[in-house]
Amino acid sequence: MDVDIDHYVILGLPSGEEGFKLSEKEITKAYRLKALELHPDKRPDDPNAPANFQKLQTSYQILKDEKARKLFHDLLRVKQQKLQRQSQQDSKRRRMMSDLEERERSAFAGYDSSTKASSEEESIARKLKEEISRIRAMHANKKSTPTEASTMKKQNGDGGETSTTGLSAADKEKMLKVSWEKGGLDYSAQRLKELFETFGEVKDVVIRKKKGSALIVMATKEAAMAATGTMCGDLSNPLLVVPLQPTVAASFPTAREPVVPQLNEDLVGARYQAFEDSVLQKLQKAAERQKESNKSM
Repeated sequence: MDVDIDHYVILGLPSGEEGFKLSEKEITKAYRLKALELHPDKRPDDPNAPANFQKLQTSYQILKDEKARKLFHDLLRVKQQKLQRQSQQDSKRRRMMSDLEERERSAFAGYDSSTKASSEEESIARKLKEEISRIRAMHANKKSTPTEASTMKKQNGDGGETSTTGLSAADKEKMLKVSWEKGGLDYSAQRLKELFETFGEVKDVVIRKKKGSALIVMATKEAAMAATGTMCGDLSNPLLVVPLQPTVAASFPTAREPVVPQLNEDLVGARYQAFEDSVLQKLQKAAERQKESNKSM
């Protein structure tokens, strides 16, 4: 039952008052570390891996939601107070009060206190259940609503070129093309999502395993710009990250026009070095032609 789970413990964080003081950034960091540890891909022989990973995601969503986290903290507080009262009552019973009337009065007071605590606990637990249902419904709606990349994937079909026809310029500015060498370390959609979440919210990931490439849809243009040229992925098989529509030189450069190379989504690893050498050779040839032109004048 979700209200009986300590969501701080699920993420490997301290609970109670110490847990409530944690920032959202600290909670997110703990979740990412746990996600790498509990991801089903890392535990292929564990039949409970998918359920444990889902439990981790649920706890993270509850702690990330301000209202749900406040209710959960209140529930922990009430439960702790209830345990303290029970402990005090047990201690009083061991003393065996001599006066029957005083014992009865104390018993009634304890009954009233326990009734009030139970009522408060039930109220908070009910509200927390409602918040958990709201969070689950919200994320279910997000999954059922096709994003830009999901729509393109359906139009595209398995294995073809992804179509971006009909997208606005603003939408394309949020998209990145990512590629890597086939035969090396492979990247799953979940792994790419975790990597690019460092720069902001990731709306969707469309992966094409046959070509070792993917389309990443960021929530904002700024996040896409931050990831471009910064994200390198795993050193054993680095990622090449370029905008969906990189700037292309219209013709061979003149003396006044800088070389702006066409970036290909398959340029990674050793081929990227060959690409840089090719650009350098073009610059040198352009400079030599300009020099000869100046002499003839």
